[in-house]
Amino acid sequence: MTMTQRSLDTLIDLVEIKLSCLEIYDKDDARELANLEHCLDELNALAGRNAIRPKEVVSLAGRGRGKSRQRAAAG
Repeated sequence: MTMTQRSLDTLIDLVEIKLSCLEIYDKDDARELANLEHCLDELNALAGRNAIRPKEVVSLAGRGRGKSRQRAAAG
């Protein structure tokens, strides 16, 4: 069975959305994150591209929020 490029792009989008919404609270969440990252890697390989993982963007945004709270509390 073959997959169309449109279906592959849709699956990549869905996995990226799920990754961007995932919050890690325990080992099960961390395992889910690893599984989704692996899935995204496989889908991108099938599509013939290497994309930046949403996790990298979320972790940078998460760091910024913590510093803003610290500045607000100090000021």
